[in-house]
Amino acid sequence: MTSRTPRDSRLRLVSPRRQPLAAPTPRPVAARRPAPRPPEGTPPPAELARAARRDLAAAVRVARWADTRIGPGNNMAARDGKGTLADATALRAADELGLTVDQVRADWDTARLAGLVEVHGASARPGWRLRAWDRDDTAVLRGWVALFDAWSLVHRAPEEVGPAAVAEVVEAVPQLLSFLQLMADRVAATQLLDLLDQRVTELRTERCEIPFGPQPEPTPPQDTPLRPLLDWSLRGLAAVGALTYDDGHATLTPLGSWAVWVKLEQICVAAQSPAGNIEVSAEDMLRGCARLRPKAARDEYRAWLAARDIGTAVTDLLDAARGEDALLRGLAFEALRVVGAPAEPEVRRAADDSHLRPYALLWLAEYEGADPEDVHTVLSREEATWLWVDTAAAVADHGEAPLLVRHLEAAVQPTVPALIAEVRAVGHPRTVQVLVALAAAHPDPALAKAVRRAAFQVHTGGV
Repeated sequence: MTSRTPRDSRLRLVSPRRQPLAAPTPRPVAARRPAPRPPEGTPPPAELARAARRDLAAAVRVARWADTRIGPGNNMAARDGKGTLADATALRAADELGLTVDQVRADWDTARLAGLVEVHGASARPGWRLRAWDRDDTAVLRGWVALFDAWSLVHRAPEEVGPAAVAEVVEAVPQLLSFLQLMADRVAATQLLDLLDQRVTELRTERCEIPFGPQPEPTPPQDTPLRPLLDWSLRGLAAVGALTYDDGHATLTPLGSWAVWVKLEQICVAAQSPAGNIEVSAEDMLRGCARLRPKAARDEYRAWLAARDIGTAVTDLLDAARGEDALLRGLAFEALRVVGAPAEPEVRRAADDSHLRPYALLWLAEYEGADPEDVHTVLSREEATWLWVDTAAAVADHGEAPLLVRHLEAAVQPTVPALIAEVRAVGHPRTVQVLVALAAAHPDPALAKAVRRAAFQVHTGGV
């Protein structure tokens, strides 16, 4: 035999071998949980969205003023890392909108909590929700729910009360809201106070730990009056439009009742985890979903997310994506697609990480409504090549050899030599392993030899 230089063969030259079709194995039909319906009397989504737009009209006004009056790149936030509006900007907004500076600051904070504006250090920009505000009822409702979740930040807690007592009341409020929804009527504050007292006592009992061995006589904790904290929480919930509080009675608004139902549904979803991954870490959950079908995996993502604070869950998923396993990177962004809008700020920040950038850009393009057929056009040639290598690494680690050969067809380069040249140029840390695995899997001896030679040159630093 004589050695020969591989021709500039097209990537689609090699076809996967056809396997004889086996008779399909009948699969049991899984019982489907019927789509949940909100409580009777809940207004339709369009009407709820109109109410949310009314509640957030002042915040939208300030956000749109900032969008039109402040040019891109200008500093709008103070350099305190908290997104506080800069003094000069607040004064200018108050003058042009006919508001007081305090009103502007309050509306700005509301816009920030609802995701209408995004603050990055000392700069701010309009959020995606603001762009979609007039046309997308789902975006409006998600913005209002984000504000509802942050009700305890809208009004300051009484300064004379310690943070531990405030945290206990915040943790107890969901039970009060569930009771209000169950009653579906006005409820006296005195009745809610009794319920709050019971729940706070339960929380303290659950946290009580008795150390082993003889201990000094415990000092009874100093009781904090709960009535001021109940008033604070009800007024905070009223400020975001979740309830009305007057005459010593509280009543859920339609928006508030719907939001409580949504939260209860999330708990129900979490209780019905198909594969039992609710209590494990993000990385273990993703590994558990690797062999599931797409729909079953999405159900598992929803269950895992419903059992967690959404901000912490997004952080944990991105941390898992930053690991060495390329398969987890792709699965983490699939889970983030289930999260949707709340993940957008963190995904946008993740686009600055070279390992996550292609995944983040695709996620953002889909989130902003790009056609699925054209979504890959948002990637540069180098980013698409890096993603190809990363996906090939996942296939090499967890897939089968024929799948790796078929993965060649997903490359943007028209020929194998061009692919090899650009793969070497992007500098992916798994380049050598991917090329070696591809050479071992490819049935064309000449092409496999060229790929193996490229792997050796990358490994030794040659050209």
